[in-house]
Amino acid sequence: MSDQREPAQRLAAMTFEEMLEKVRYEGAYPTRERAAEAVRLVLSGLGEQLTGDERVELAACLPFEAARILTQQIPAIEPLTGWAFVKELATRTGATPATVRWDTGSVLAAVATLAGPDLLTRVLDQLPTGYALLFGRAELTQAA
Repeated sequence: MSDQREPAQRLAAMTFEEMLEKVRYEGAYPTRERAAEAVRLVLSGLGEQLTGDERVELAACLPFEAARILTQQIPAIEPLTGWAFVKELATRTGATPATVRWDTGSVLAAVATLAGPDLLTRVLDQLPTGYALLFGRAELTQAA
């Protein structure tokens, strides 16, 4: 008998500490505190970009602490492209875009694992271009 639940529901729940360890490993951060900084930065920025059911469902896939960071943000009126998202986060922190791009990829890889492929596809369909690469997916474009 197959399991009919959503992919995120089939995954064992990941604690916030486990999420931080995953981000720390993926990002090769020297400390858990540095991984936590990246998680807070990226999830707060992502919370400004997502709306609707995808935002709610993504939050439900995340550990409570991560979901709270995501959902405390007020969605922006005009969503940013992936590159503009990275530049905005770099401006907030004073870090270089390259550093923030690394942080973003490290955090969103963990988010993608928790979301599962179906929800991630819906999230990416909602966002402007440039986010697929940030989540570790190829950015496919339509032929002209």
